[in-house]
Amino acid sequence: MKSMSQILGQLQAQRKTVEGELVRIDAAITALQGLGKSGVNGYRAGGPKRRFMSAAARKRIADAQRARWAKWKAKQQKRAA
Repeated sequence: MKSMSQILGQLQAQRKTVEGELVRIDAAITALQGLGKSGVNGYRAGGPKRRFMSAAARKRIADAQRARWAKWKAKQQKRAA
């Protein structure tokens, strides 16, 4: 039968092996997480950079959409009458 010191030595060796594997796994996770943040030529992994509109541009688009809805609703009321 093995002595207690031999068993303890084996367990410590296994612990070192597992710790080394954890370091490699953590490195792989970090590398994969970095891929989603930015890619080649400034593009994200999900597609090109987002574009931002000014408040004035958003207002013009919203006003145009409201006008389209008003026109559609007026047409629907004429059909119902």
